Amino acid sequence: MKKLEYFINQIHPSEFFDKNKYDIVSLIKKHFTKIKIIPKGDRLILEGDESLIVQLTIRLDTLLLFIINQNNIINEKSIHSILSGNGSKILDSIHSRLILYGVGKKKIKAHTINQIKIVQAFENNDMVFAIGPAGTGKTYTGIAIAVKALKDKIVKKIILTRPAVEAGESLGFLPGDLKDKLDPYMQPLYDALKEMIAIEKLEDHIKRGVIEIAPLAYMRGRTLDNAFVILDEGQNTTHNQMKMFLTRMGNNAKFMINGDPGQIDLPRKMISGLNEVKNILKNVDGIKIVNLDETDVIRHEVVKKIINAYKTIENDN
Repeated sequence: MKKLEYFINQIHPSEFFDKNKYDIVSLIKKHFTKIKIIPKGDRLILEGDESLIVQLTIRLDTLLLFIINQNNIINEKSIHSILSGNGSKILDSIHSRLILYGVGKKKIKAHTINQIKIVQAFENNDMVFAIGPAGTGKTYTGIAIAVKALKDKIVKKIILTRPAVEAGESLGFLPGDLKDKLDPYMQPLYDALKEMIAIEKLEDHIKRGVIEIAPLAYMRGRTLDNAFVILDEGQNTTHNQMKMFLTRMGNNAKFMINGDPGQIDLPRKMISGLNEVKNILKNVDGIKIVNLDETDVIRHEVVKKIINAYKTIENDN
């Protein structure tokens, strides 16, 4: 038996618990008769078989996503459909999930509630932090938003950077030019870009500096205007590096900082700039922090289980 608190914090609880509109809790109980479900404030207490609870939380995520993005009035039929596991067709009709069309007219979408929250965060904020475990689509979603901003001429260039911790940030001992030295660290960024921009155009953008890929150390002393700047692997920045990066922000700039606090490669005694900044900037206007978790993982299903297993060990420690 497993017990879990499911928070209804993406919307106002009244939108979920208002029986005059639709008694969602009763509908959930009809679909998941083997799970004990207790409404409590802004959450649901779920108790029962772990696999059923995981299934229910995924469908609740879909339901919340539908409520957030509803174009028509929500009704019991749509709720029944989502709770039965048939919500994907309903959600495919929500235009706000689509970020842009990539190579071969591939639809690049935000697939989860928190990924959509990242997209929406940039509508009202110039700096967004996306914090969560591996596989939750932080980098991919950020690059998609940046490419769209470039195509829509909202910004003039994209800058992608990350701390090359393993290479001591100097990169001097690696062979080749700067791009060659950075490639092993930037490969996830290249992989995402190749899905969104045709290879010939991508190479031309990089050659002309429209898309710039550089180590974090190369940001020092610059003012980054008219640019969409993404700092990846932000958990591997020090206090000084994070402060240096954040203060590079110029006019008409968008900054995104991604990181996974569970994968810090810094020396043990060194404080992660990402962990520090979460508390320092959480109430600053113009800055939004979006937290992702295992429900946002869009890799193999086993990745969610791995994240949960490690979380148990880390919580015990």
